[in-house]
Amino acid sequence: MRSLRRVAFILSFLLLLLLILAFVLENQQNVSLQFLGWSVPQLPISLLVITALLVGMLIGPCVGWLCRRVVRRPLRHAT
Repeated sequence: MRSLRRVAFILSFLLLLLLILAFVLENQQNVSLQFLGWSVPQLPISLLVITALLVGMLIGPCVGWLCRRVVRRPLRHAT
């Protein structure tokens, strides 16, 4: 059973890598991004999307940790 789980994990990982590779190869057009006066030189669309995904994957857990920390803080009653 353990080896079946390992094989399923490896196949899922390889499928994910194949999908990422296909995405990168299909999105090689260069675009320039501008936001609030800040601009990025022309880069492939795939690089911008993957960068946004990775930044979101870093920010998401940090926001979750911060929310849990605020909720767990004991409330002080002023009497």
